[in-house]
Amino acid sequence: MTSTSDHTATAASLLDESDPLRRYRDYFLDSTEDRIVAYLDGNSLGRPLAATKGRMADFIDNEWGARLIRSWDERWMDEPTQVGDKLADAVLGAAPGQTVVGDSTSVLLYKLIRAALDGSMPSGRDEIVLDRDNFPTDRFIVEGIAAERGATIRWIEPDAASGVRPEDLLGLLGPRTAVVVLSHVAYRSGFLADAPTITKLVQGAGALMLWDVCHSVGSVPMHLDDWGVDIAVGCTYKYLNGGPGAPAFAYVRSELQDRLQQPIWGWMGASQPFGMSPNYEPAAGIRRFITGTPPVLAMQPLKHMLELIAEAGMLAIRAKSVALTAHAVTLADQWLAPLGAEMVSPRDPAERGSHITINHPKFAEVTARLWDVGVIPDFRPPHGLRIGLSPLSTSFSELEAGMSAIREVLTEAL
Repeated sequence: MTSTSDHTATAASLLDESDPLRRYRDYFLDSTEDRIVAYLDGNSLGRPLAATKGRMADFIDNEWGARLIRSWDERWMDEPTQVGDKLADAVLGAAPGQTVVGDSTSVLLYKLIRAALDGSMPSGRDEIVLDRDNFPTDRFIVEGIAAERGATIRWIEPDAASGVRPEDLLGLLGPRTAVVVLSHVAYRSGFLADAPTITKLVQGAGALMLWDVCHSVGSVPMHLDDWGVDIAVGCTYKYLNGGPGAPAFAYVRSELQDRLQQPIWGWMGASQPFGMSPNYEPAAGIRRFITGTPPVLAMQPLKHMLELIAEAGMLAIRAKSVALTAHAVTLADQWLAPLGAEMVSPRDPAERGSHITINHPKFAEVTARLWDVGVIPDFRPPHGLRIGLSPLSTSFSELEAGMSAIREVLTEAL
């Protein structure tokens, strides 16, 4: 008799064989020599591309080593906006001139939330709307800005097993609302928010909408221009595979760029950086949101991944993501639910990003043991084990091997 595991392994093999994106797995560094059985944490840090090693060496030898400081004049000064335009085209659904790369996610959130609040306060809008289950950085940044500027936070209390829905904002929006800060994909549950509907609702109340797209960019198609989004901030080290500490990005709708004044004035965001003028005059357009020297070296891996995403296409990437998470849900139901594990992510794929979360009181212990045997999921307190699935680099067989190991280690822990 064929076991359930055999059936699943066969299903995984068939899914891999029929995967139209299967060849893209070969573009990433193979970590099997380091005893990695299954990497299920691409939603925290994406794998590196194999080509990045050579291309970084070429950058160091030529653009940095040979051209030295001349590269600033020849190309590097435009890297934040040129890479931003490539990112906007490949994954954001945005026209050129609205996206800039640089700083960390935290710094960009501060600059843009603060700019949105400051621009709204003269008209009596001094409230920031935020949900209690948003990522800690978002909450901490908002709390700091509110304390700094004397603003009020209006808290959304979402269903922890899903995320913020349009109806959750009713009763919170009003004539004092300045800006609403939400995550497009919830970091804990993987819930995919209805960005276009919520954006229209917020703007209908006269407020600005800021989306944190860290957990959706590169795995969920976005249409920021068509949705009318005001502001978005995201990181590049998850599904964009930019590497640890890779710079973040900011999108600011073109109509808002001259209206918003970012609070951290630096020479690279000035109209004449090398004019050494006595007073700050912001640059025109999206460049005004730059502060310090752009992290040119750290942008290079991101450029390589954007090329790959543009070639594969976000619709195909999303289809693979949906298939991977659906398979993960099936395995969780078959193998982990009988052991007391509880699915806390949406079962409807239209409401799910590219990771799922499963709860069990033993998962902190289980995760530590899994890492020791080369299976790398993620853990989020109090009991959540996250399965992060990066569509271009994760196979169905790798997912199956990881889920099988989770079942085995959880069984031993009970």
